[in-house]
Amino acid sequence: MDTILGPLYTAVSWIIVQFHKLYSLVFDEDSGWAWGLSIVSLVIVIRIALIPLFVKQIKATRNMQAIQPKMKAIQERYKNDRQRQSEEMMKLYKETGTNPLSSCLPILAQSPFFLALYQVLNKIANNQEVGVMGADLVESARNASIFGAPIATRFMDSAEKVEALGASLTDVRVVTVIMILMMSASQFYTQRQLMTKNVDLTAKTPFMQQQKMLMYVFPIIFAVFGINFPVGVLVYWLTTNVWTLGQQMYIIKRNPTPGSLAYKQRQEKLRAKGKLKEDPAEVEARKAVETARANRQQPKRMTKAQRQAAAAQAEADAKAKKAAGQQTSLSKEASKDSPSARPGQQSKKKPGQRKGSQRSKHPSKK
Repeated sequence: MDTILGPLYTAVSWIIVQFHKLYSLVFDEDSGWAWGLSIVSLVIVIRIALIPLFVKQIKATRNMQAIQPKMKAIQERYKNDRQRQSEEMMKLYKETGTNPLSSCLPILAQSPFFLALYQVLNKIANNQEVGVMGADLVESARNASIFGAPIATRFMDSAEKVEALGASLTDVRVVTVIMILMMSASQFYTQRQLMTKNVDLTAKTPFMQQQKMLMYVFPIIFAVFGINFPVGVLVYWLTTNVWTLGQQMYIIKRNPTPGSLAYKQRQEKLRAKGKLKEDPAEVEARKAVETARANRQQPKRMTKAQRQAAAAQAEADAKAKKAAGQQTSLSKEASKDSPSARPGQQSKKKPGQRKGSQRSKHPSKK
């Protein structure tokens, strides 16, 4: 590995030494500030050089989000034919100009520098010359410490090795644990910001599930492997995480993914400033949706006693309604059976009844 990464050892050590000379004008040349800030500056140089790859990563990620529905349709259509499914996938990538590996380019490009720095710090810890760093610079970097933890020490180092560098094992472990937690937290927040603000939430795709899984997996990976990283590597990785977070915040604010929460917030701000020209039909549709949302009443949450009382009242109302229906039915039956309700059954007057009544009123003379 030394033969393959030899040129990188030279490049990484040269960059660190140049920045160390610069910071030595302000800080003590053997201090952790001079060497720690040199590592931070190394990260900044690498990340500036990787900006074009980061732009490609953003475009590739958006293209992957856009074609996820088509990819899912291909998977469903050719789920029993893996070869045809793979051919259709490659055809889709070619038609849309999408490269699945583009989203990993910044990490892949940064990995050799990370490995080179890891080996440089290992050699410094073992008091070995590396790259352009002679014996004097190696000794200076080896004894430099950040908050009491030498930059070449690890969480898993023995007490004897730490004491040989003039530090205590407690200080080293406290500093490394704090840095590992900060490193994992920054990675989690970066991924969470991407998921909550810069993803089209209207499209439920496997890509979203994958990103959600990575949001929890990456911090765990950093926490597990971080205990074997030298303090200088932890400084490197924490710095690159903070850079990624700031860079992502800038991209989300300036150029968010269409359909995402950040995109909607940006559209609202532009609309409020009068800088956004919209189709009148879209304006009317949005107003209709907002009006319907405002008029919609959410059901009130009731306690258990209130629910029981409501159920009892509903049951009583049902019984009363049923009883009223039965009473109405009986009344109708009774009206049908009454003599006055029967046609042709009206009472007839007997013959002579009228005359008798008249005779009673007008008695004949005898």
